[in-house]
Amino acid sequence: MSGEIVLVTGAASGIGRATALAFAREGAKAVIVADVDERGGTETAGQVARAGAENRFVRTDVSRAADVEALMRGILDAYGRLDVAVNNAGIEGRQAWVQEQTEADWDRVLDINAKGVWLGLRYELPPMIAQRSGAIVNVTSVAGLVGFERIAPYVASKHAIIGLTKAAALEVARFGIRVNAVAPGVIRTPMVDRFTAGKPEVEAAFVAMEPVGRLGTPEEIANAITWLASGAASFVTGETLVADGGLVAR
Repeated sequence: MSGEIVLVTGAASGIGRATALAFAREGAKAVIVADVDERGGTETAGQVARAGAENRFVRTDVSRAADVEALMRGILDAYGRLDVAVNNAGIEGRQAWVQEQTEADWDRVLDINAKGVWLGLRYELPPMIAQRSGAIVNVTSVAGLVGFERIAPYVASKHAIIGLTKAAALEVARFGIRVNAVAPGVIRTPMVDRFTAGKPEVEAAFVAMEPVGRLGTPEEIANAITWLASGAASFVTGETLVADGGLVAR
């Protein structure tokens, strides 16, 4: 990653923060941190600086085209290129049965999780096409491969990311750009903490889903992301790397 310009969305905490720090430690010249959480994003940017990379935090709502366009304009104005983009921003939404989900529930989750990835691609790809190089990693979930009850909008959005990844990969392969996805299992992040709500029995149920007998860590997913973005994965595109402790192998 030496000298590369990297963008990570949803980098204020969890997988996004771990990924931003992983790129910094791998020698990226600059890591741009994007998130709606200004406090968390600023903290991540500071950690990136201490890890040895140039950094900047840009408050970005990935569901708004104007925000994503401004984010990319700022990156290009500062560095003239974008080498790696990690479209990680996402929310879990409200837990409810399908028939109890509201239109607002659906729109909020799909706008951030699916539309947000599409908007990322829309503005990340043109400079990569111009420079004839680049790597993009979209963060989906095992919920993009199997169903889970009471989070139908989330499941639908994560399935959409996998399809979008395949389509984009085919479109830009001839330009030397690779587009892949990572599907994490149950990872110890603030999102999972919201699901467990501090209840040991809920966490135990999540652990029971994982054949390896534990939850994953953000750093383990960051390792998968940095590998996919690196030259070591130069012949890999249009794929979804499942990093789930064996969950979907059952």
